[in-house]
Amino acid sequence: MTGEVIRPGSGHEVIGTRHGLFGAEGPGDTSGYGRMVAPITLPGNTSRPFGGYFDEVVDELEAALGRRGIVVDDAIEKYIVDRGDLTVFVTGTHLLPVASALRDEPLLRFELCLGVSGVHYPDETGRELHAVYPLRSITHNRRIRLEVAIPDSNPHVSTLLPVYPTNDWHEREAYDFFGIIFDGHPSLTRIEMPDDWEGHPQRKDYPLGGIPIEYKGATIAPPDQRRRYN
Repeated sequence: MTGEVIRPGSGHEVIGTRHGLFGAEGPGDTSGYGRMVAPITLPGNTSRPFGGYFDEVVDELEAALGRRGIVVDDAIEKYIVDRGDLTVFVTGTHLLPVASALRDEPLLRFELCLGVSGVHYPDETGRELHAVYPLRSITHNRRIRLEVAIPDSNPHVSTLLPVYPTNDWHEREAYDFFGIIFDGHPSLTRIEMPDDWEGHPQRKDYPLGGIPIEYKGATIAPPDQRRRYN
């Protein structure tokens, strides 16, 4: 980061309303905030100048996409600067080429992807699931985020392994906990929960309690019947 001022997002997008502290209904809200009503908001699109090195990164990224024959408006949905971080929202079909440009272009060189995190926004219709990729440039000592929004009804996004192979187990975790399906992953299986677990525990529509115990112990299959990871 430089000493320049980083501008916050230009306004916020309201996607719903939250009642109570945890959104619980009836007697389930024991927080004492049962009558609280608050809007559910997301940071809005940020206009230029972004501040810091963010403008330089965006300029070079857009130039790199143009050199690769990619229309910027088709690949980039929006830029958000919020809490000192730049997030580049990418369309799902252009995730791989955008990530490749960020990794390979000499003036960008985001060599390191720190994994992928799932986020669930049940009130954002048609964009309920988000995959978030923190990127780090060791060469230039910079950081940004890539983010892809996908619908709950079709939770597919391309695996990022061809560009960042170390995302392997991170994608399995996002699949396990959020149900995001990473197309092209060589072994997209659960990594924390048992294979026969129902549902994805970190989604906001997953029960907080009072559900039957699903995990009843583990069995070790014979060696020739165990899962293989190629």
